[in-house]
Amino acid sequence: MFKKTTIATLMAGTMLAGAAFAGDTPGKGVTVRPVMQSYIEEFFQHRILFSALKDLGYEVAEPQEVEAQTVYLALGTGDGDFTAMSWNKLHNTFFEESGGDAVLEKVGTYIEGALQGYLISKSAYDAGVTNLGDLAKPEVARMFDADGDGLADLAGCVPGWGCERVIEHQLTEYGLRDTVAHNQGAYNAIIADTIARNAAGENVLYYTWTPYWVSGALVPGKDVEWLGVPYTSLPDGATGQTEFNGKNLGFAVDSIGVVATDEFLAANPAAAKLFELAKLDINDISAQNKKVADGEDGSEAIDGHVSDWIAAHQAEYDSWLAAARAAAN
Repeated sequence: MFKKTTIATLMAGTMLAGAAFAGDTPGKGVTVRPVMQSYIEEFFQHRILFSALKDLGYEVAEPQEVEAQTVYLALGTGDGDFTAMSWNKLHNTFFEESGGDAVLEKVGTYIEGALQGYLISKSAYDAGVTNLGDLAKPEVARMFDADGDGLADLAGCVPGWGCERVIEHQLTEYGLRDTVAHNQGAYNAIIADTIARNAAGENVLYYTWTPYWVSGALVPGKDVEWLGVPYTSLPDGATGQTEFNGKNLGFAVDSIGVVATDEFLAANPAAAKLFELAKLDINDISAQNKKVADGEDGSEAIDGHVSDWIAAHQAEYDSWLAAARAAAN
């Protein structure tokens, strides 16, 4: 009798342990297909979530790296499962064009307080150029002429990004087509030239966003200043809060979160809960991006940044995992 009871107890214990282990890894047997832009400054944000997904038992496929608009097209056609760097306002047209709420879902708010806008050298700002509309005056525009054609040179947005639509719309709306040249191309190359010109004492005019390392190299309030715009005007009739610290930046103050397919979320409640709860301070991203800009740009270095961040936020990170596991039960 004792032997039978002992065996039964052991079997029950083994079954319970197996159930507990399965509960720790609700994603076991599922491969997640991330889609993301190919910019190294967004790897950190994605890899924190990759780490959490792996801790939940998921296999994470090699990410597809494409331009912003194509990220949403891939998700909308079912060629990927999620992206972690979706700007709620800026990318909304891409979201809608790729099927919108019928096939995709915006999940959680991963990053709060994302800014975009136009900046100029502090010396030019202090001299009275405080609004983008000031550049409609040829004599003001010539202050930012880098190539001698008489037009202000705006270091602008990469073709295909959401910011391109806003800038192109505003150049027309604010009557700047005859005085401002929107220089586009590889952003890092354009901004490197801008930083060098500012260091040489030239006036500069550029677009940027936060979180990003540029605001660590050209510090607003010290090296440069944000420009205001004449009034809020966004493409496609879009609306949004564009004021920050009493200044109208012209771009909606935004948030960044996960976009995933409805199909993936329905089949994976643990991942859905993780995406809903995950939070990342925008200043942590800018600090990590500065490390990348300073040379810590290898894949192993970025993995080290991720590990360091998780270790510094272990209790918060563990709470995401606990809630995700509970959601799967």
